[in-house]
Formats: sequence, C-alpha cells, structure tokens
Amino acid sequence: MLHVVYRVGDLDRTIKFYTECLGMKLLRKRDIPEERYTNPSRLLFFLLFPDYGIDKYDIGSGFGHFGIAVDDVEKTVDLIKAKGSKVTREPVPVKGGNTPLCQVMLRVGNLDKSIEFYEKAYGMEILRKRDNPEYKYTIAMMGYGAEDKNAVIELTYNYGVIEYDKGNAYAQIAIGTDDVYGTSEGIRLCGGKITREPGSLPGINTKITACLDPDGWKTVFVDNLDFLKELE
Repeated sequence: MLHVVYRVGDLDRTIKFYTECLGMKLLRKRDIPEERYTNPSRLLFFLLFPDYGIDKYDIGSGFGHFGIAVDDVEKTVDLIKAKGSKVTREPVPVKGGNTPLCQVMLRVGNLDKSIEFYEKAYGMEILRKRDNPEYKYTIAMMGYGAEDKNAVIELTYNYGVIEYDKGNAYAQIAIGTDDVYGTSEGIRLCGGKITREPGSLPGINTKITACLDPDGWKTVFVDNLDFLKELE
C-alpha cells in the first residue's frame, strides 16, 4: 500500500497535529490553484487534500480508522491529550503491524463478497478472520503479506448492516502495480467498476487507474516506477 488519501478542512492545523503528536514528517506539499486544492501534503503514508473554501467534511459511517504504529502508545495518547485533541479509546493491547501505517478499516455490507473481490481483483490474501458474536461484527484482514510487516485492509461487517454513508472525507487508498493497464483489465473482469481508465496524470506523467469495490470504496493503482520518479 503506497498511501491513504483523505480530505481535511484546515491543512496547517492537521499537519501540526500529525507532526507534533504522531511524530510524522512533512515530506512535500504542492498547491494546484487550477483545480482549487492543495495536493498533496504527504506525511509518511498519508495524503491530505484540502479543497479551497471547504473547512469541514463529513466522515460518514462507513470509514472506520487508520492504524498507525508508534513506539509508545501511552506516551502518544498523553501527548495527544496535552495538545487538546480528543482520545476516543484508551490504550489496550491489540494485534497489529510495525509499519508506520498498519491498517485501514472499512465497513462492508457483504463480507464474503468483499473478500472474494479483494482476493481475485486486487490479488490480496486473507490473513485472518475473526467473528465477535458478543458485539455482532466480523472482521477480515486483507493484504499482500504478513500483517506485522505490511499495511493491511481491515474489512468489517456489522451484523445486519448492508449499506453505509461514506461521507466525503475519506477518499481512497493507493496501491502500487507494475502494470496499470493489466491491473485495470483484471479488475474489470472481476466485476469491479473502473472510474478512471489507465493512463498518465496531467503534469506529472504518473500512470494510474482507479476503481470501486463492491461497496463503492475507491482504490487507485499507481505505476511503481512512475511513483518512484514522482518522489525524486
């Protein structure tokens, strides 16, 4: 997984939070006035998109969370509180990875259908699956390698819920590929909806293709070599 994209209302304030509280570094920032947004501010695995004139976004009910690895969770929580931010869950032991971006959690309406799609269309593996009858949900971890060494997608099914409000804050994940054209065709054959045909982005010539999963969650596949050139 290359990065996650979401929209923010106050870019400078958000950058300050991620750098001061989570220890990230601002790697680059680019303003695109003709498209009326600043794109992107890259903080490790995150791209932040503030659209001109919009100071608030709806996070919806479908997006769950990002998982970020830190050296000391309790210390990080104390720092977040000291900076005046809200902590919604106190530190507890969980299973997860050691990469800076551990996971992205998305809620889905049909878990088996989603698992099959991510396996066949995206080439991922199901790393583990866990049912929790007490709290009425089931999760499936999907990825390209061991959970402790790679960022993964956590698909969550809540009993009886088949549709969610996605809001407009969370945008997409980006995944590297050696062939955007072949990837696009494979996704199409698996029933995925292509929202952007494979080709180069204007101005930077990075080749991408974009698609939607069965629940409408967007994924962008980026040419690996082009992405490395973009970072130079």
